[in-house]
Amino acid sequence: MENSLYRQAGVDIDAGNRAVELMKSAVQSTYTPAVLAGVGGFGGLFALHDLPAAPVLVSSIDGVGTKVKLAAQLGRWEGIGHDIANHCTDGILVQNARPLFFLDYLATSKLNPVAAAAVVQGMAAACRANGCALIGGETAEMPGVYVEGAFDVAGAIVGLVDRAALLPRLDAMRPGDALLGLPSSGPHTNGYSLIRRVVEGRNLQEALMDNRTLADALLAPHRAYVSEVDQLQRAGILIKGMAHVTGGGILENVPRSLPPQLAARIVTKSWTPPLIFQRLVAWAGIPPQEAYRVFNMGIGMVLMVDADGVDEALLQLPEAVVIGRLVERNAAAEPVQLIG
Repeated sequence: MENSLYRQAGVDIDAGNRAVELMKSAVQSTYTPAVLAGVGGFGGLFALHDLPAAPVLVSSIDGVGTKVKLAAQLGRWEGIGHDIANHCTDGILVQNARPLFFLDYLATSKLNPVAAAAVVQGMAAACRANGCALIGGETAEMPGVYVEGAFDVAGAIVGLVDRAALLPRLDAMRPGDALLGLPSSGPHTNGYSLIRRVVEGRNLQEALMDNRTLADALLAPHRAYVSEVDQLQRAGILIKGMAHVTGGGILENVPRSLPPQLAARIVTKSWTPPLIFQRLVAWAGIPPQEAYRVFNMGIGMVLMVDADGVDEALLQLPEAVVIGRLVERNAAAEPVQLIG
């Protein structure tokens, strides 16, 4: 419809339909027998079966933030889909839930069907890896609301856990429990407003010492930690709590999984922050305390485990590192104590 008044107003329905066709097979590849409706329905249908004794649904919603600005600048979209699906998965994993289904939201000033499909294809790949069905979404073209070239990506997830297995187990935590850090793949989805300011004017294709470009390091997709947590639990290791190191960094997120009488004493020299964080901290001139509040500094998930289980945990996950311990906390102490 070349003379469509709606298209002249800035909204192209045909472009939306093309985007759906381009992403359809990727979405369907995440379906399990529990998915009862295909692409294009008004609502996604997911059948609940094989439920635990006391089923609890756990939900979360989040966005990729201003990382999309870098993705748009470089024309690299698929990783953003991994980012949002994995970010949301980690958000419910900390309560020991496993994902059932995911829904996405993409909004832009003018829809690029190929770019939108690439984002959703990335989501679908992450969902398949996490055992999650992508059962619905929305692609919105909103000229006048978003500036030209702007793109936003968000998602919502629902998972399931038996009430008896919910985390954190605050009553089980004790002084001396170990804090096990699982490596991040990079900044994940946080700190990008500062990152974009810091790298403005720099050559994003410059090579870093780890054989990646600056662009590669900044756009590395957010990791999901489902398989690592599954592996530890299959080995009989008791995980008492988890903290997803997202907005607010280590300083803000670890306390969310601790009882008020305990603090996390973290030894920062127990791991070496990846090169991208060393560069960002140096370029920004950011103080160490703030760096651990803005960035994950190389640790994407923190697990609270009994000290007796540490050796086996490290045997199961050689890339993990003990980054600290739980200690008694007095009323005046900070919930996270960083020790160099």
